Amino acid sequence: MSTRKTQEKDAAEPTVEDLARQIETLRGDVEKLVETLGTLGRAQGAEFADDLRARTEEIRRKGAARAAEAEARLSELSEEAALLARDRPAAAMGLAAGIGFLLGLMLTRR
Repeated sequence: MSTRKTQEKDAAEPTVEDLARQIETLRGDVEKLVETLGTLGRAQGAEFADDLRARTEEIRRKGAARAAEAEARLSELSEEAALLARDRPAAAMGLAAGIGFLLGLMLTRR
């Protein structure tokens, strides 16, 4: 009976070797955890970069489309102004003078 209590007592008290093994196991687990977190971070970084590239390309495409629309509209307005100047030269001169006057007022008042 005394042997049984001694064995139970020995089993309950950890030894230095037990502690060293547990520390090594813990160290290995921490290394695996760090590796897993690194892999996860790289994967999320790559996903973020891909998403950013796609959004940048979409913005660039929309910007190019808007620039083409603005250029087309400017060309239309230029043609209309040329037609107006040919059909009604006096009205075109008056309009140009009025726009010049307004621009002059706006620029001097700042």
